[in-house]
Order: sequence, then C-alpha cells, then structure tokens
Amino acid sequence: MQSWLHQALQGHRASLGRAITAVEENTSDAPAVLAAVYPLVGRAMVVGFTGAPGAGKSTLIAACIADAVGRGMSVGVIAVDPSSPVSGGSVLGDRIRMLAMASGKDVYVRSLAARGHLGGLSSASSRVVDVLDAAGKDVIFIESVGVGQSETEISQLAHLTVLVCAPGMGDDVQMIKAGVLEMADVYAVNKADLPEAQRVIRQLQAAAHLAPGAAPPVVATSAATGEGVAKLMDVLVAAHAAKKAPVELERVRRMRLTLQSMAVQEMQRRVTKMDDTQMDRICQTVLSGQASFVGAVQEVLERAQELTPPAESVSIIQSKPS
Repeated sequence: MQSWLHQALQGHRASLGRAITAVEENTSDAPAVLAAVYPLVGRAMVVGFTGAPGAGKSTLIAACIADAVGRGMSVGVIAVDPSSPVSGGSVLGDRIRMLAMASGKDVYVRSLAARGHLGGLSSASSRVVDVLDAAGKDVIFIESVGVGQSETEISQLAHLTVLVCAPGMGDDVQMIKAGVLEMADVYAVNKADLPEAQRVIRQLQAAAHLAPGAAPPVVATSAATGEGVAKLMDVLVAAHAAKKAPVELERVRRMRLTLQSMAVQEMQRRVTKMDDTQMDRICQTVLSGQASFVGAVQEVLERAQELTPPAESVSIIQSKPS
C-alpha cells in the first residue's frame, strides 16, 4: 500500500483529502483507494439530513458535530451543494457554516457538488462515505442538497435519515405529502424557539402514520441555542444500535451501492457520447412506427455498450487489489 494511502486510512487530513478526490473524480489512484477501503468499511454510523432549503440543516449538523465530539466520537461530514446547470460550478457554501467545527482534529468536512445528479446527493457520495468510514470516523453526517419531497436517495445510503423541518415553510397540504416524509427515521423540527413550532410538531405527529412501521419520533431542536440537539443525538445513537447490521452484510450493501452508481454513471456517459446521427435514426424509427419505445431504448443501450469506456473507467473496473 502506498504511504499516502496508508496515512489516509489513519485519518491524516491531507492524505484523506487526496483519497476522497481520487474516488470522487475517478483518477488513476481510485482503484488503489477502493481496494484498500472496502475491507475496512461497515463500522461508522451514517446519518443523512434532508429537508427544504432554509430549514437549518447546516446549522443543525454543526450542532450535532459538537455534541458527537463531546461524546468522544470522530466525525466525518459530507455536504452536497447544487451545481449550476449553466457552468457546472457550485458554491459549496455548506462548509462555511461548519468551519468552526471542521478545524478540530476529530472532524473532517468535505463539500461535494451534485453535478446534475438527481436525488439530492452527488454520484460520488457513497464512495466518499466509504473512504471516511475506512479512515475511522465513528459517525458520518450527510447533508443533501435539499430539493424537497422527492429527495429519497439519501435513505438508501444512510442508516438513518433525519427530515429537518422549520416553522413557516409550508402549509398543511405540503406537510402531509408523501415522498421523503415517509422515508425519514426521525423528524427534527428546527428553529423550535420560533412561533408556530408546536403547530409543525403536531402536523408531523399526525402525518407519521405515512411511514412504514413504527411512527418516527419528532424532536424539537434549535441549532442556534442548542435546544434538543443532545436529545436528537440520543435518538440517533439508540436507533442505530437497534437496527445495526453485521459488518459483513454492511460491507456487501455498501459495495452494491457503489457498483450500481458507477455502472449508472458509465452507461450515462456512453449514452450522452453517442453520435447524434445514430440517435436521430433511432428516434425516427419510433416516430415512423417501425419500432416501439421499449425497442428503441434497448437499441440505445446496445449501441452505448459498444462504445469504448475511458481509460480511467477501464482501470477502475479491471484493476485487482495488490
């Protein structure tokens, strides 16, 4: 194992950043990182925070970081920001709210750009989680983009999902809609010191029947004052202990997520690189009635499969652990 990679798995900040960049951007170092990481994953508690923009997710996570560090936990944070559809760039502003916490030796914060990936996360999120886990982080907080009720992908990656709500951000109809509401394990009513907070709590308690199984607990928090943060962390630690899977099963689950995301990325890349003339011909066969939509999709997949993957994708797919 290369010395910098060994240092990354020991939690060395600069080397850890290099490892995360490798798996995020699929650099030539990615195969070595992935080979070293997966035998070590499956120990960390992964908690996702989602909710509408402005609900206070970043500030609440910063408060949870302080509480977790006070419990002797090492913390990793992934903050996903939306990307510009024009430039592809991202402000990555979530880190600004966490700078005070990120300076501690037991805390590592990494911002990721969504880069057009739907579902509130980045396509590299699962790989970054695995690197932080292998580096010894006890708890990993993920802050999603915050796109709203359709943002459910985070529940597949995280062990526990916290839906952050706040007073004054929607009416009763919005509150009872399905989607992310029924995916959450915990409801956190942030800014609980504001008027109407009790009304939001009652609405969530009434809507909790949408979730399968037991109704998720509703915790009132105020990230600004610290109210309810310790209770929220108590609920998360207890819930994780109750549903924690054996490490071997967790490693398989996490690798499955990574392989699926990488396969989808590669196929998407190939489809978008297809020749326009070829795509137009396939479209014309559907418009003329010569082919069905299902047949056309199958042909697109077959033509995309024929395209040669880039060198870095080949290296990731074909490389073997040394």
